[in-house]
Amino acid sequence: MKEITANELRKLYIDFFVSKGHKQISGASLIPENDPTVLFTTAGMHPLVPYILGAEHPAGTRLTDYQKCIRTGDIDSVGDPHHLTFFEMLGNWSLGDYFKKEMIGYSFEFLTKVLEIPVEKLSVTVFEGDGTVPRDEEAAARWRELGIADDHIYFMPREDNWWGPAGETGPCGPDSEMFYDTGRPACGPDCKPGCKCGKYFEIWNDVFMQYRKEADGTYHEMSRKCIDTGMGIERTVAVLQGKKSVYETEVFQPIIHRIEEMCGKRYGESEDDDMSIRIISDHIRTSVFILGDQKAIAPSNVGQGYILRRLIRRAVRHGKKLGIESSSFLPELADTVLSLYGEPYPELLEHRDFIHEELLKEEEKFSQTLTKGEREFEKMLPNLMKGNSRIISGRLAFKLYDTYGFPIELTKELAAEHGFSVDEKGFDEAFEKHQETSRAGAEQQFKGGLADHSEATTALHTATHLLHAALRKVLGDHVGQKGSNITAERLRFDFTHPSPMTKEELKEVEDLVNDAIRRDLPVTIETMTLEEARKQGAIAFFDSKYGELVKVYTIGDVSKEVCGGPHVTHTGDMGHFRILKEQSSSAGIRRIKAVLEK
Repeated sequence: MKEITANELRKLYIDFFVSKGHKQISGASLIPENDPTVLFTTAGMHPLVPYILGAEHPAGTRLTDYQKCIRTGDIDSVGDPHHLTFFEMLGNWSLGDYFKKEMIGYSFEFLTKVLEIPVEKLSVTVFEGDGTVPRDEEAAARWRELGIADDHIYFMPREDNWWGPAGETGPCGPDSEMFYDTGRPACGPDCKPGCKCGKYFEIWNDVFMQYRKEADGTYHEMSRKCIDTGMGIERTVAVLQGKKSVYETEVFQPIIHRIEEMCGKRYGESEDDDMSIRIISDHIRTSVFILGDQKAIAPSNVGQGYILRRLIRRAVRHGKKLGIESSSFLPELADTVLSLYGEPYPELLEHRDFIHEELLKEEEKFSQTLTKGEREFEKMLPNLMKGNSRIISGRLAFKLYDTYGFPIELTKELAAEHGFSVDEKGFDEAFEKHQETSRAGAEQQFKGGLADHSEATTALHTATHLLHAALRKVLGDHVGQKGSNITAERLRFDFTHPSPMTKEELKEVEDLVNDAIRRDLPVTIETMTLEEARKQGAIAFFDSKYGELVKVYTIGDVSKEVCGGPHVTHTGDMGHFRILKEQSSSAGIRRIKAVLEK
């Protein structure tokens, strides 16, 4: 079996699928385009949903890429040897081209021939079927045909081997996951792929989108079937190198070595210190990618900026816990991340100064937050001293944490200095309750789905292009989109501008958009290279591989912009555009919320 690095795996994967007739496409921004359901791009397929739903991709029907991804549901689990917030996903897609037989063949060939994994080390899972969709015998038969033994093929339920739909309805289907047997002993007679004991390590997932779920809950087989696959680089490299954890690979080791130099401690000598080192390593990597993204998000108290702030502050706190004295250790660590990822992600190097400045500012702000939290504790102290109990309630400790960002560890330290202890169990219960509320909200948000291409959202998407053009006309060419979020009810548009807009400027922007709607302008689409699009004056705030094809949407004489769609065919029926609010999103970024009224 080949022992390869992350950079080698990235190249081997892309080269393999290019040799199978796939076009390599550029990975997308970490900030999803016009998607209200998630804060960050969570998987390689996320930016490709419109094409899986039926839109034509300018690069054709066979695609491959590597995609930067962030998942925030487990931030508080990061610190163990396995959880990550940022990861890279390798993927390939068939958009109505080949299907199950070919894809399983490609997977088997790549794993056994290119990566040289012994067949006997592989186990696979397939969908076991239920009352609505039959057992996936086709996938199982194909694996057998290729040489996977029967006792290495596991039929699993829907929660393990089914994807989608993204919303309440839409494309979905069974999947087949591939696992590497690490050689560790089974934890019991029921040990199988998916078990948490560590014997089986998932390395790849092939999703077969062959059904469409209807509003009444029924499933119909689609004539245009699609393939979506995902292989996590970090996890796969750990397997191929025989490591127990992703933190032992070259993806993290240079960052860990730099932290060791800063704090004078050695990774592997103390589990408490190791946890702090892993948290800092993960969080600085993720923070650099958010700050260095094409849409460069800054720390703030809302949305993606809030997640970024939380990651940076958690890293700073664990730096202090390790005894790192420097007040600017994160910018130094950022340079290590940039040296690791500058080549595959050149946008990081382009944003180097911004990354350094924002990390430094946030470290300084957090020092002020800690000071503020200490003051709040001092204010609470007289009332605490009056009582008979010498235990600070979990509710109060959580208030300090949630309202002021004051870590429980520091609350315990201050409490001990004054003869108090902290009800840690009560704090944990309050924290867990907060987490459950957050998770429920996230699940409800995700329930809306990635696939809301209704008439209302399509019109609002076109309205963002008109709004963008109007803002540039009124405020100047420095205006650039930094993100948008669309629901069926409203649009939200973030853009670069240093100061609040005046009432007169807002009125002028509104009038320009409504004038474009009133003129019933045609919306046309052309496919060309990004270089050609820019020569024609199209707005595009990202880079692509040279010669890669993109879609350019033109709205009359008002707007020409590179975009994936969807859009209305003409503006006349969009309705009346009205700005509800203009406000600050973060430093140098303004936010407009607007509606289309029929």
